[in-house]
Amino acid sequence: MSITESPSNHDNLESKSVREILEGINEEDHKVALATHKAIPQIERLVKAILPRMKEGGRLFYIGAGTSGRLGIVDASECPPTYGVPQGLVVGIMAGGDQAIRNSVEHAEDDADQAWNDLRVYDFNATDSLIGIAASG
Repeated sequence: MSITESPSNHDNLESKSVREILEGINEEDHKVALATHKAIPQIERLVKAILPRMKEGGRLFYIGAGTSGRLGIVDASECPPTYGVPQGLVVGIMAGGDQAIRNSVEHAEDDADQAWNDLRVYDFNATDSLIGIAASG
């Protein structure tokens, strides 16, 4: 098992009814709102730290792996049409590169040096901000 993989809270799905699976999904969804509510003070500090950097010309980078990395890519790609910001102001980087957006690239997230190599392509600098996205926290 890699350092980023852990046992699931949802093993043995094949032995559960559709109703049990749907209720489990709904229970997990409720956790998101509660966790977000608890994290508002930290999120506020993060936004207040990033905002002046972006006003100085900095960019916002999301970096992640698996589903959470893919969601960062989707969010970054939707910022220009949704919020009218320039292309490249918000950048999503996926462990395993662009091929990992559609296909699993196992253990790509375990290469500590690759993240820095990926950021260097964008001339990441002191005005830029980086958010690591991980479903596991």
